[in-house]
Amino acid sequence: MASLLGNLFILAAPSGAGKSSLIKALMEKYASNSNNAMEVSVSHTTRKPRPGEVDGQHYHFVSREQFEALIEQGVFFEWAEVFGNYYGTSRVTIEQTLHRGIDVFLDIDWQGARQVQKLMPDTCGIFILPPSIDVLEQRLTNRGQDSDEVIAGRMKEAVAEMSHFSEFSHVIVNDDFATALNDLEAIVISQRLRTMKQQMRYQPLLDELLGSA
Repeated sequence: MASLLGNLFILAAPSGAGKSSLIKALMEKYASNSNNAMEVSVSHTTRKPRPGEVDGQHYHFVSREQFEALIEQGVFFEWAEVFGNYYGTSRVTIEQTLHRGIDVFLDIDWQGARQVQKLMPDTCGIFILPPSIDVLEQRLTNRGQDSDEVIAGRMKEAVAEMSHFSEFSHVIVNDDFATALNDLEAIVISQRLRTMKQQMRYQPLLDELLGSA
């Protein structure tokens, strides 16, 4: 990981905490700035597309058989089964992107995060929390996409997911969206300004400055 110019960020959160909205807002904010290149990794999944989701843009939608074949081929950086569906991330694609100096954001759960951090310890893990359990349930209900039974299952899973927050180096409470977005941006900037990354970016400058004495 030390040889990769880009930064790898993991964002995990219970469903309804606003993780996807925060990532989307950050991408839009930096979209026109070529000096701040960043991408969201497109994962593979066996779940059915939700309304408005596009294959290859939001997820690579595959069958369970196709996914299991990809596991056997060693394609995935990490993979996990959540709510009866598989989710996985291509390692080759991520490493190629990082080598080009582009920051990559992984939208995965704690199981996937644990696998990635074991393989790439330099990864920056960020956990997004809701301001309360009631707000979380209300957000899930307001989506209007799931039955009461499904929402109850998601709430139970949310508590299990949140119990792993301490495995991440950063925690953001998404109460006020603008504040949470600023917090996320601050973490990204901090990662980019680490000595190791700055040395890789500015080695010619450092050689010039240190060689001028």
